[in-house]
Amino acid sequence: MRHSQLRAFHHVALLGGFSRAAEALLLSQPAISEQVRNLEQDHDVLLFTRERKHVRLTPAGEHLFLLTKQYFEIEQQAREYLSEQSSATEGELRIIADSAHHVTEILSRFRSRYPNVMVSLRTGNTDEIMAELRAYNTEIGVVGSMARPKDIDAFDLGSSPIIAFAARGTMPEPEKGMTLSQLSAYPLVFREVGSKTRAQIIEGAQKRGVKLKPAIVAEGREVVREIVISGAGVGFVSQAEYSHDDRLEQIAITDLDILMSESIVHLSQRRDVKLIRAFMELALL
Repeated sequence: MRHSQLRAFHHVALLGGFSRAAEALLLSQPAISEQVRNLEQDHDVLLFTRERKHVRLTPAGEHLFLLTKQYFEIEQQAREYLSEQSSATEGELRIIADSAHHVTEILSRFRSRYPNVMVSLRTGNTDEIMAELRAYNTEIGVVGSMARPKDIDAFDLGSSPIIAFAARGTMPEPEKGMTLSQLSAYPLVFREVGSKTRAQIIEGAQKRGVKLKPAIVAEGREVVREIVISGAGVGFVSQAEYSHDDRLEQIAITDLDILMSESIVHLSQRRDVKLIRAFMELALL
C-alpha cells in the first residue's frame, strides 16, 4: 500500500469521481484509475462500484474513506505544526448546531481573530450532529442534553428549562403557565425523532402519566417556529433558544422541572486540529 494509492482513493471518494480527483491532484485520469485499481488488486477488495460515469463507495470503501479522512487530517496537523509560527490560520471550519443562537457570539470573536477561515454553519438534531462528527464531516457540534460519550470532548454552555410557546392570542392566560395535561388537549408541534427537546418532553410526560401526541412533526426548530406562528399548534423549546417575537408568547410548563443543557462538542481525538483548538480557546474565554 502506497501513499499515492491512498491519496488517489481519498480524492476520488471525496470529490465523487476519477476526473475530479485527477484535476485536484494535477494528474491524468488514467493515472488516478491505475492507482485505485492497484490498491484494490493488491488487497483483493472492491472499493468503488463503477456505473458509467458515476462511482459509488462500497461498504469496504466507506470504511476506508473514514480512515483516510483521519490519515490525511493527521498529515495536515503535522504540516501545520511545522509551519505554525510562520503562517496564518486558514481553511474551513464546519459547525453543526441544534441552534445557532448558542455560538453566534463565539463565531463573531472567531471571525475577528481568524478572518482567513471560512466558517460553514448548518443545523441538525443531536443524533445527526454526533453522526457527522464521527464521520469527520464536521469539526464542531452544538448539542442539547446528552450523556457524554467517551470519544467526545465537551464544553458546557449552561442550561435552561423547557417551555411551550404558541401564537399570540391563541391560548387562555398563557402568563399563568400550563401543565402537561392541559397542553395535551391542544395540537402539538414536535421536532423530528432525534431531537433532545422532543425526547425530554415525552419522557417528562410519561413520568407523569400524560400522553403527548404530536399533531405535526417538523424538521428543525425554525420550521416548528413558523408553524406555531401560523396558529397551527403549540411548540416546545428550551427557554435559552426561545426567539422573542411579538407574534409569539411563551408558556411555562408548571409541572415539568427538566433543564436542557447545551454543549459545544468535538471528537476527543481531534482536539489538536488547529481550527478546533482555536475555536475552543475562544469558547473558553
